Amino acid sequence: MADPTARPLPPLEVERSTFSRVYTVVGTVIVFAFFTAAPWILAASWVSVLSNFFTLLIMATMWNLLAGYAGMVSIGQQGFVGLGAYATLYFAIEGMNPFVAIPFAIITCAILAYPITYLLFRLRGGYFAVATWVIADSAMLLILTVALLGGGTGKYLPGLTNLSPSQLDHDTYLATWLVAFVVLVATYFILRSRLGLVLSSLRDNETAARSSGAKVTSTRRLIYVIAAAGCGAAGSVLAISQPFVQPGNAFSLNWAAEMLFASMIGGMGTIEGPIIGCVIFFVLQQSLQNLGAWYLIIFGAVAVIIAIWQPRGIWGLIRDTTHFELLPVGYRVSERSLTSHRRALRDSP
Repeated sequence: MADPTARPLPPLEVERSTFSRVYTVVGTVIVFAFFTAAPWILAASWVSVLSNFFTLLIMATMWNLLAGYAGMVSIGQQGFVGLGAYATLYFAIEGMNPFVAIPFAIITCAILAYPITYLLFRLRGGYFAVATWVIADSAMLLILTVALLGGGTGKYLPGLTNLSPSQLDHDTYLATWLVAFVVLVATYFILRSRLGLVLSSLRDNETAARSSGAKVTSTRRLIYVIAAAGCGAAGSVLAISQPFVQPGNAFSLNWAAEMLFASMIGGMGTIEGPIIGCVIFFVLQQSLQNLGAWYLIIFGAVAVIIAIWQPRGIWGLIRDTTHFELLPVGYRVSERSLTSHRRALRDSP
């Protein structure tokens, strides 16, 4: 029987972050202002690197949302990168400004992705991954048959000749950075929402998520469409940055390999992981690009080492060691209330 004179234990408090929201807002404003002003304060070579960095960051963030949270490992997201590029090309041929065509390319990829889910979701595991690759190659083969889009030789993106080379570089960078910023912010709020809770339960245990009433199939379908739209956005800005749109580049399997590498190295199942992974990818790329074949060997070695000895990625190691989250989306018991709770248990008779 419980002791009626015993003092009640203090309640446990649940929190998302250990630091004030003010710091998050101020930090976001500073980062946004710096990267928006980058074309005017950094050298052109660095602006070009940052543009490529943000393009990969968009892809890696979408792949991480798809595989790291929803558990759908895809090796065919380059298909939507290519479709986004060619959707931009089509709208530009029809007379639309390529920068204005970006949101329309995003919508096009989302619309195309929706019926594809009814084919893919009949498969699981490796079969699902291979099927995504087949769909990406099928999309490329269909594009090759369209003469309006240049067929197998590709076509120059119209609507950009009125811009000087420097102005085009500036506008392309700003478009890429703004798309990347929107993708990161949207992902952050998705993961903090009720949908994010469902995704977290899917990532941890799909069977438990289904038994608790989570709408697993509809959630995965929505995430697949969102990831396709995001990769389509990356393809759209890629088409503008490399105005000659060619199937072999737009639908290249290298995009899938790079987004997978960045997510895995940084840490799957976290927002920060793809950011860290993209930083590591570009540091290695800029440092090793003159080493020939050793460039790819070192990349592969890094991937194998991380996969074997640190499967949760670099950010997973940092988070486990420091208990720090830069962009917290989950809940945890606060250290302060946990300490009080333990002290009360120790002092109770």
